[in-house]
Amino acid sequence: MSTRGKFQPGQSGNPAGKAKGTRNATTRAIEALLDGEAEVLTRTAIELAQGGDTVALRMCLDRLVPPRKDRPITFALPPITTTDDLPLATGAIVAVVAAGELTPSEAAEISKTLDVHVRAIEATELHRRMAALEARGT
Repeated sequence: MSTRGKFQPGQSGNPAGKAKGTRNATTRAIEALLDGEAEVLTRTAIELAQGGDTVALRMCLDRLVPPRKDRPITFALPPITTTDDLPLATGAIVAVVAAGELTPSEAAEISKTLDVHVRAIEATELHRRMAALEARGT
């Protein structure tokens, strides 16, 4: 069996890698096909949407109003300065979810932030305790 035309294991056929800005051949071909047709295609999609085509309507609406990824949330959250404050904070989150002011997924994201904050508090407290023990030992 010949190995001609094959690269040796661990050896790249293009050590410099793909050049910056190089686009996929399929993307280039599609762009060439669509070149100059954007206005006609857009008008057709709008007309289909106006005629009741739900797929075209969804496509047009997605372009006009993209799905919201995130939103600012304002609610009363007690300060968290020690790990003892965590139950009050999680209680506040549960209360706003129960009141319908916050979705469960939004509450989960906020809870992740609280978790990171509490871990930072725990690390700070541990560092402080270790420094105090080291100071007593010297």
